[in-house]
Amino acid sequence: MNAFQGLILAAGHGTRMRSDTVKVLHPIMGRPMLSLVIDAVQEAGVPRPVVVVGHQADQVRDTIGDTVDYVYQEEQRGTGHAVSIAADALRGYENVLILNGDTPMVTARMLARLMRDHRWSGAAATVLTAVVEDPTGLGRVVCNDEGELVNIVEESDASHAEADIREINTGMACFSVEALLDTLPALRPDNAQGEYYLPDAFSVLLERGEQVRIARAGDPEAVIGVNTRRELAGATEVFRLRILDDLMSRGVTIMDPGTTWIHPEVEIQADTVIHPFTTIEGNSRVGSHCSIGPMTHLVDVHVRDEASIWYSVARDSRVGERVTVGPFSHLRPGTDLESGAKVGNFAEVKSSRVGEGSKIPHHSYVGDADVGAGVNMGAGAITVNYDGRDKHRTVLEDGSFIGCNSNLIAPISVGRGAFVAAGSTISSDVPADSLALARKRQRNREGWALRRRKKWEEERGDDDE
Repeated sequence: MNAFQGLILAAGHGTRMRSDTVKVLHPIMGRPMLSLVIDAVQEAGVPRPVVVVGHQADQVRDTIGDTVDYVYQEEQRGTGHAVSIAADALRGYENVLILNGDTPMVTARMLARLMRDHRWSGAAATVLTAVVEDPTGLGRVVCNDEGELVNIVEESDASHAEADIREINTGMACFSVEALLDTLPALRPDNAQGEYYLPDAFSVLLERGEQVRIARAGDPEAVIGVNTRRELAGATEVFRLRILDDLMSRGVTIMDPGTTWIHPEVEIQADTVIHPFTTIEGNSRVGSHCSIGPMTHLVDVHVRDEASIWYSVARDSRVGERVTVGPFSHLRPGTDLESGAKVGNFAEVKSSRVGEGSKIPHHSYVGDADVGAGVNMGAGAITVNYDGRDKHRTVLEDGSFIGCNSNLIAPISVGRGAFVAAGSTISSDVPADSLALARKRQRNREGWALRRRKKWEEERGDDDE
């Protein structure tokens, strides 16, 4: 018989969120809160937990994927009813960990300790409780003078004395599967909501003389559920600071934790500095001795050692060693900057490889291009990659030089070591080591400006009359 199964209750809609989206899919630091709960359960030692779904079940399945098993609760009639629906999925296990899908701050360590204590005690059930400052909306834990559990009362059914209790039921508990399945038929909807409450199972077990233990959470913040947008914001803040604290413990400098957002999947190596007002999301990887920010936003970006990105935005891009980006640069998807490259202020790169040591210093657009090593693009130089229907590529070979305000009309190739004169519009390939000049010859008309001013003065004089 397997030691533990996990059961996550996620069938409710969450009306207090006032949202078209089911509550458990609301994101915290880029992850649906349900996925954070699943991560904690799996890390605690339950590789494939069961999730009870109901409202927007298809969306939940599509979002979470196939790393868990699902049980569908068509009619939501309380937590006890949800567990009854999943009874068949628990058979063959010795114990079960049950928790709600709206507790995203719970940690794997806390769950593992609860599971360990329950198994070692041999109790029929172990309920995780917490003492909180404001227990509003939560079930109260009623104990006797010896600190033993007497009852768990939902707030809507609590007396005045019970409502003053600050020890609350977290909704997390471990049960002996045998004891739980034997108890579920005894649950009755004799309450203000007319629902089957799982906490009533503790009272049934106590009445039968079974042992029910209390385990108190050391960190009350980690077990509070999210039911409103305000609580979502509070959970996000706790989770955000938890991520930053972990990064700092690993040798990353966070200059201003109050303005820094780093998502949980992001990896950052030691001795990198993250400056204020920086957000790093998704599958981003940042090497060591880098400088990121201030005011920088990275999404799915891989940054190698000693790179610097400031006042810039990048998505789905690769930034090589000792590359500098910014200020005010935009790296769009498909950008690959090799070692020592530079993308300067007000420059944009998209679907392009920029070779080692090449420079796109300012006010340039490079799209759908293969830029070799040691290439320099002057201010205002652009690749004209779109003809109104299709995108075309530009090839700039090693050591080529593109003068300021040049237009390179793709498809086009500029050979190794070639020069494109400033102000040129180039529509044909440029051979290696040559000069491409494509602009009208300058003509100076002596006295033209003076004659024009005199004409304007005469016209103004006529108007005055």
